[in-house]
Amino acid sequence: MLNFQYMATIIHIETSTNICSVALSHEGLCLFSKEDRNGPNHARTLAPMVEEALGVADSRGLPPDAVAVSAGPGSYTGLRIGVSTAKGLCYGRNLKLIGVKTLELLCVPILLEEFESSRVQEFEDSDFLLCPMIDARRMEVYTALYDRALNPHSEVEAKIIDESSYQEVLAERPVLFFGNGAAKCKNVIKHKNAHFIEEIVPLARYMLPLADKAMMLGKTEDVAYFEPFYLKEFIAGTSTKINKVIENRE
Repeated sequence: MLNFQYMATIIHIETSTNICSVALSHEGLCLFSKEDRNGPNHARTLAPMVEEALGVADSRGLPPDAVAVSAGPGSYTGLRIGVSTAKGLCYGRNLKLIGVKTLELLCVPILLEEFESSRVQEFEDSDFLLCPMIDARRMEVYTALYDRALNPHSEVEAKIIDESSYQEVLAERPVLFFGNGAAKCKNVIKHKNAHFIEEIVPLARYMLPLADKAMMLGKTEDVAYFEPFYLKEFIAGTSTKINKVIENRE
């Protein structure tokens, strides 16, 4: 379903969730891939993984042409760490910068039929939609709807899920729900056309077709001004201990 290939060497960085991952590709082939699922440890684990990827590139005489980085939405802190690291690489090595939309990235393993494709093949003859979901707080998710060509069927939004969510769409066609925000919606969205696929996570190695397409179309970012798409403003919380001190003073 996805078939883009560009003659380039690209470092891929994905930090939008608790998982931190890095990949290296050359001419559409993945030469290196590493991930840390014990996070969030991005500030500690990202730099060593990037250095390892660069070592593979240097050992093969393949100077990178660009850095692809998850552009959001997702974890505020994770996105900032990933984009800061990507910008540092671009400045230090004079590389191009590619921003990869996280929700589109989540769709890639399904479109490539890489992840238990038998569960997707049953919908091949239907006009199904893809609904990636990134967990926000409570019953809220960052989400959008896409067709199998990754054309948007709805805008990216922070959506509060309830029993009425997606009912009009589900009445017309199957919808595949996935991502770390989909699990909490499984018992809320009830319809025969609602199908939930577990364990789909955004990984750097899934960036390859999207980054290659961006390079092919010349869609790179201004390194100086590029910022992640947070979707919502960051709200800093206070600890329980601080709250108790405030209550006692009152």
